[in-house]
Amino acid sequence: MTQINYNETVMDHFMNPRNMGEMENPDAVGEAGNPVCGDVMKIFLKIENDRIIDVKFKTFGCGAAIASSSMATELMKGKTIEEALKITNEKVTEALGGLPEAKLHCSLLAEEALKVAIENYRSKRKKGE
Repeated sequence: MTQINYNETVMDHFMNPRNMGEMENPDAVGEAGNPVCGDVMKIFLKIENDRIIDVKFKTFGCGAAIASSSMATELMKGKTIEEALKITNEKVTEALGGLPEAKLHCSLLAEEALKVAIENYRSKRKKGE
């Protein structure tokens, strides 16, 4: 089995994840999964005036998936929906100081879950919920 070495930032977000847990009455929920590795991320957003005022996540996966989820939620907090939509897996990876090539797909989970959550929010708003 190949040993994967993570940098200090990735290890910090894995060992001390920010914004982990569920949220009561979220304005939006998004989930993304990778069928190849089995990682799944679920994100919960609280939104006011089109700005993300709170965010939580639950991730089932490896250390890189948890670290990516944690960093992504930090990047989302306080952003408008439009700003948050610009958070890509590359930006998450960059903010973490890089991920091993074999783990780059983990940062994609956060980007996909965020986009699903925002779609969820927008479809609820159209229905007038």
